[in-house]
Amino acid sequence: MAHLRSRRRLALAVPVALSLTASLGFLPSAASAAPRAASAAEAKDAPTMSYVVNTTTDRQTVAGVQRAIAAAGGNIVMTYDKIGVIVVRSANPDFGKQMREVRGVQSAGATRTAPLSASGTTDEGAAQYLSKSEVAKLEKAAGTAQQQKGSVPLEPFEDEQWDLRAIGADKAAAINPGSPEVTVAVIDTGVDDTHEDLEQNFSPSQSANCVSGKADTTYGSWRPVDADHYHGTHVAGEIAAARNGIGVAGVAPGVRVAGITVAQPDEDQLFYAESVVCAFVFAADHGVEITNNSYYVDPWKYNCPDEADQRAILDAVNRAQLYAQGKGTLHVASAGNSNHDLAAEAIEDTSSPNDSTEVTRTIDPGKCLDVPAQLPGVVTVSATGVQNLKSYYSNYGDGVIDVAAPGGDRYQIPGTPSGNGRILSTMPNGEYAYLQGTSMAAPHVAGVAALLKSTHPKATPAQLQALLKAQADNPGCPVEPYDPDGNGTVESFCEGNKYRNGFYGFGVVNALHAVK
Repeated sequence: MAHLRSRRRLALAVPVALSLTASLGFLPSAASAAPRAASAAEAKDAPTMSYVVNTTTDRQTVAGVQRAIAAAGGNIVMTYDKIGVIVVRSANPDFGKQMREVRGVQSAGATRTAPLSASGTTDEGAAQYLSKSEVAKLEKAAGTAQQQKGSVPLEPFEDEQWDLRAIGADKAAAINPGSPEVTVAVIDTGVDDTHEDLEQNFSPSQSANCVSGKADTTYGSWRPVDADHYHGTHVAGEIAAARNGIGVAGVAPGVRVAGITVAQPDEDQLFYAESVVCAFVFAADHGVEITNNSYYVDPWKYNCPDEADQRAILDAVNRAQLYAQGKGTLHVASAGNSNHDLAAEAIEDTSSPNDSTEVTRTIDPGKCLDVPAQLPGVVTVSATGVQNLKSYYSNYGDGVIDVAAPGGDRYQIPGTPSGNGRILSTMPNGEYAYLQGTSMAAPHVAGVAALLKSTHPKATPAQLQALLKAQADNPGCPVEPYDPDGNGTVESFCEGNKYRNGFYGFGVVNALHAVK
């Protein structure tokens, strides 16, 4: 059926640099080798924009395209010659159009609609920090907390971590907490590795800042620029906060975690394509086994191949993530928080582009993709609450969602001391807070994938994805109409069966199954 056109139909068997190019019909155009640059008068008042130029990977073609870039008034930031992606800055308003006419260029376009200076992370709502009194109360209660049979001793705040118990991560830690030979890279807003719950498991040699499109490995460059860039630190704690008698625990408290910063340092914290390309290539080249991607690539919520700039974004990011898969890296990505059916015939997108003036457009999610979540080989994750129901905000879609995991839900109330249905984890400056979103679901899956990699160290990314699906527990579509807020309106419809369906894919991941 037409609405089942998912990312799995984008073949992986073709060469990395050409896979999405071929599957979406991107063809190099016949044209001159050196287009005319904008005149000084034309470029004088034009803003500097960022571009990706995607070419074939032979050296002669890349060299010719580089010359054409200079002739068109472009400054090269980085050339990723192994995948044929060149990151460029230019004030030439016709730069993208001119580059698409260059021989050997398969796609080219701007990565943003605003000049170089709204966030694409997938957490839902504001952070809810633990107050000093709440911290003291939890620490006092930790001394009397009951350890579950078969689990390890509780961390001070673990009574609040219903999510660990929901996927058996507390009991899994007693069998195999994960291997320090396995690293999960958090591609995000930065990770505060000085947090006492993270410093033990942090890997500086596999961390960097990729905001510019070129990796900066200066020590500490991966840290968040301020406390408002907390997203990546929260995600890192969900994956690998140590069981050290402090704070919280991660799903895989024995693995390593790295930070690759891609978010812009301003208050909007946008994730642009050139930064994400850099992150995937860096992770692959530095031996990272798993990446966590709790975001979508800005400024487009969905990137459509019939629009030149969006096509270039799709092409560039896909080349980079496929390159990483080819080197043994599994990518886990959040499905998004718009309660969209990603298997529908059409979706109304009202939030793109999010770096300038938003417009309302109707897109086909089988063609216009959420990047990186819907790219081939990426594990796409929906969110659940404590009742094992899809979270009210989570995107879904039969044939699109691979697996589900706890992401929190304010309408699903756990029997914890606070009754908070969100996910508690680490924050910058030694703090802790609750967040909810598919941003929180993805790191639970990344943590379980790290446990599987620890148990099966020779498993390929495709094999790890198959194992994730095989060990998942599928609750099946809800029997009752899905009305999470109780307002009498059913806004999401689950299609599929108990083996695979739109809400949970192949099921909710299970950490205990992963280590047995």
